[in-house]
Amino acid sequence: MPNVPEDSLILVVDDTNTNLKMVFEILTNVGFEVATEMDGKKALQQAESILPDLILLDVMMPGIDGFETCKKLKQNSATCDIPVIFMTANSDTDSKVTGLSIGAVDYITKPFHEEELLARIKTHLQLRNLTKTLEKRVAERTTALSRALKDLQESQLQLVQTEKMSALGQLVAGVAHEINNPVGFIHGNLRHASVYFQDMINLIDLYQLHYPNPVPEIQEEIAAIDLKYMLSDLPNLISSMKEGVQRIRNISTSLRTFSRADSDRKVSCNIHDGIDSTIMILKYRLKASKDRPDIQVIRDYDNLPELKCFLGQLNQVFMNLLANAIDALEESNVGRTYIEIEANPNQVLIQTTLNENKNHILIRIKDNGMGMSADIQQKIFDHLFTTKPVGQGTGLGLSIARQIVVEKHGGTLEVNSAIGQGSEFIIKLPI
Repeated sequence: MPNVPEDSLILVVDDTNTNLKMVFEILTNVGFEVATEMDGKKALQQAESILPDLILLDVMMPGIDGFETCKKLKQNSATCDIPVIFMTANSDTDSKVTGLSIGAVDYITKPFHEEELLARIKTHLQLRNLTKTLEKRVAERTTALSRALKDLQESQLQLVQTEKMSALGQLVAGVAHEINNPVGFIHGNLRHASVYFQDMINLIDLYQLHYPNPVPEIQEEIAAIDLKYMLSDLPNLISSMKEGVQRIRNISTSLRTFSRADSDRKVSCNIHDGIDSTIMILKYRLKASKDRPDIQVIRDYDNLPELKCFLGQLNQVFMNLLANAIDALEESNVGRTYIEIEANPNQVLIQTTLNENKNHILIRIKDNGMGMSADIQQKIFDHLFTTKPVGQGTGLGLSIARQIVVEKHGGTLEVNSAIGQGSEFIIKLPI
């Protein structure tokens, strides 16, 4: 029997014991497994329990007849796909149409002809087996295509993000380089200008010492330019310019650190440099505004060894987590006054430690914002999931962040949060 499994199970339902015995013998003699029932109600229970490959169902039975039994089988999701063949002594067309319309696949007329009975059963078992095989192949193919699509989406996402970060890195590095040259020139000349101005001040002091009574024209100029104030304020101006230039140099250094081009292998880095450069870049978002005071960034750094990593990619993770923390704090400020926020200030705590075994670095980034529900925490690292309005979030940041931490560095990225208690992201990186 090609395409008919040897262990096919057939449920025979007939209220006549003689018919049951005859069909049982015919089917078992050719190798089928057979179960029997004598009424519709028990047949429904048995079918759901054993899930036969085919059901031979008598039409005329006391209680629930064959038609009603077939209807209930087709209404049950567990048994609706099992083929039903009616057995009946009534061969009129109306009965056959009724049976086929409620889901039966065939009719066998009593008294039975053994060859016809077996031929019809084998045909429908073959169809049943081919259908199940096709469904299995379709399911396997669908699963394979879904997996391939997901892999393709992730590859495309990573490629786009890599290209974007590469372009951003080149842009930032170029800007940092262009800033660094003139700033270096100004920084070097300020040192000489400070010395020159001090020499001029000393010379003016000597003139005033030896010529205390200058001619009227010089006295008028001294009064016009307020020489005394100018001489006292000039060192402050020089000092302020030095401080401004140094700050620009720090920003330039941070830009170069953040945009560090990763090679095809990990290099030893100081994680704190990466975090500090990211904070410097985000400083404009941390500053006070008319609606709120400064967002306080509290750094609690442990004495860590250098870590072999792709620092440019980790900086991308820090950028995403810190930017999300700032977003959460700004969301928590909605409806609060400046004074209320000042009394309970926005804070981001960044803590780095070694784990107990000294073989992993832990980086905790925690905010005191709104927090997240358990449902959102389950989805937050999913591809394309975002809680932000359309146009403000892509749902890619945390997905890529986890990919960088887990796949590129063999670490973990987890979140702890509760509504009203803020959120904490924990990065764990092997040393």
